[in-house]
Amino acid sequence: MIKNLLRRGLPALALSVLPLLATTAPANAADGPASAATLPSRVETASLFEGIDRIPVAVESRDGYVRTAFKHWNAGAIVDDGCNTRAEVILEEAVERPEIAPGCKLVGGRWFSPYDDTWVTAASGLDVDHLVPLAESWDSK
Repeated sequence: MIKNLLRRGLPALALSVLPLLATTAPANAADGPASAATLPSRVETASLFEGIDRIPVAVESRDGYVRTAFKHWNAGAIVDDGCNTRAEVILEEAVERPEIAPGCKLVGGRWFSPYDDTWVTAASGLDVDHLVPLAESWDSK
């Protein structure tokens, strides 16, 4: 359902792999400038699965997590239309934009789900969810 998955997902994947490629900074300024773009003299390649296996594993902790601290279901881009973040995402992902009726009732519109090759013609038939649940991202900090 997310048409921008490649635009958003690939850069995130690339950024997650960067620490595997980056070199360490010099011990002091006399050793030269620190640069994450400086590649080691020998570049090691790995498959995606090998790279994933190299990610450090640590104990997760939910200490301090409070779901209500994440106030992401806000009033949206246009406060006066009554739409919350869920509706804003649905509007953004529409192939054919629906009309916004009072109280942010979405009327009409079409969406395409590449996951199951299906067209959806009612916003009520759509779910909006996190790619990574908030609690999981908190645990993995």
